[in-house]
Amino acid sequence: MKLLRYGPKGQEKPGIIDKNGDIRDLSTVIDDVNGSTFQAEVMAKLSLVDLESLPLIAKDTRIGSCVDNVGKFICIGLNYADHAAESNMPIPKEPEVFSKFTSAISGPNDPIIKPKNSDKLDWEVELAIVIGKEASYVDEQDADDYIVGYSVCNDVSERTFQLEKGSQWDKGKGCDSFGPLGPYLVTKDEISDATNLSMWLEVNGKRYQNGSTKTMIFKPAFIVSYLSQFTTLYPGDIISTGTPPGVGLGQKPPVYLNVADKIELGIEGLGTQTQTVVAAN
Repeated sequence: MKLLRYGPKGQEKPGIIDKNGDIRDLSTVIDDVNGSTFQAEVMAKLSLVDLESLPLIAKDTRIGSCVDNVGKFICIGLNYADHAAESNMPIPKEPEVFSKFTSAISGPNDPIIKPKNSDKLDWEVELAIVIGKEASYVDEQDADDYIVGYSVCNDVSERTFQLEKGSQWDKGKGCDSFGPLGPYLVTKDEISDATNLSMWLEVNGKRYQNGSTKTMIFKPAFIVSYLSQFTTLYPGDIISTGTPPGVGLGQKPPVYLNVADKIELGIEGLGTQTQTVVAAN
């Protein structure tokens, strides 16, 4: 299944993609797409719905983040060896963990807000894991059972805030609009191998990132198991798993985003995002 949320910001309704790629309204079946949706009985109910009987939604309707009421938005840094190299940072022996504030979450095609005093605004296409059930001290061999599906994330980053204003990354990663999610949550039964998906990102029509999840250092099952040793993961939590090379920081000379720039990105089987940079009010 491909689950999504559509409509004006703050008023989103649940939806699902049918066999023709059209959006169907799910609001008569579930209230929203959030942690409670991922209960086994609810997912089983959704799998039996006759999608052709559901109302069609206009193609130009705004798409919101694919999951609502996210409790934790955890990210893994430097999870691709070649990206670590372009960042002039050592390959981590254990996952580098940081968080985005949940207020950073936005729709996949919503504008990216360039913060005031920002001068090094950057991009990162990433595979996001969506947790489907409570996970605490999970063994790696069992960890896939706790993943309900995957989505696209743009781990938008402000490098001055991240790297030049203290040792913590969060303030360079968690600004408003820095976490576009979607267009949809793709349940894991539709993804044959999450560790071998092509991924790409373009700015103003120029391709900067062209990689694959197969070059991840730490794979999704390991990441879920690892994080569950330190915190309980709950249904609806998001884990963004790192980016391949090609970020703005790694260009020679570096390239950063400015107002009116257009970013397009996608991951095989998970859809695409399109954002335009706007100035903060």
